[in-house]
Amino acid sequence: MCGRIYIKSTLGDLLREFSFAQRERVEGLSNQVPRYNGAPSLYYPIIIRDVVRDPDVFGPTFVSARWGLIPSWIREQKPVRPPPVNARCEGISANGMFKKAYADRRCLIPIDGFFEWKDIFGTGKNKQPYAIALKSGEPFALAGVWETWRDPQTGEDIRTFCVITCPPNEMMATIHDRMPVILHRDDYERWLSPERAPFDLMKPFPAELMTMWPIDRKVGSPKNDTADILDPTEPVP
Repeated sequence: MCGRIYIKSTLGDLLREFSFAQRERVEGLSNQVPRYNGAPSLYYPIIIRDVVRDPDVFGPTFVSARWGLIPSWIREQKPVRPPPVNARCEGISANGMFKKAYADRRCLIPIDGFFEWKDIFGTGKNKQPYAIALKSGEPFALAGVWETWRDPQTGEDIRTFCVITCPPNEMMATIHDRMPVILHRDDYERWLSPERAPFDLMKPFPAELMTMWPIDRKVGSPKNDTADILDPTEPVP
């Protein structure tokens, strides 16, 4: 799964790194990054192509969205269950919660890295957190899907998203049985294209291009949102 991310880049860094995306809607995004311990329910910059709702947008564009997908057909003022933050790639094209977004509303989620917890003894009570990033140290994009949900009480349109996960690569398999889908740069355009089912892109990213290191357990609380979250530490014996 993927339930925590970090973005140490500034908004300017992201705009330069993902320069193919338009910048017309970046107002208000600067207060969303950097974010060293990003949890669900918060807002993040994502990249979409929304030609249906905005025909003046001819290419990918940065927008703000809340992590935790709420499909447009949900009518409750407050959905009973927490909105899903992940969608498994297996069966996503048939799952009623995700299939329309997967077909028509895919997105890129720019990040610098993510966190995962290793269950040391298999009991779920003693877990070692790890930070995971690219060896190059550059920002990268996770594959996601997005929706727009209208709050029935306020009439406000709220854009939401979730991260797609896949089986782990060799490195990730040593700490967890899932990992987020990391897209290669050459595949960004295709992921955002009108193609209905680019299933072959949802696969484990090469382990040799990634790195991970143990970090302090204070990452477990989203209230701890400082750069030292990423400092390496000795793993729990």
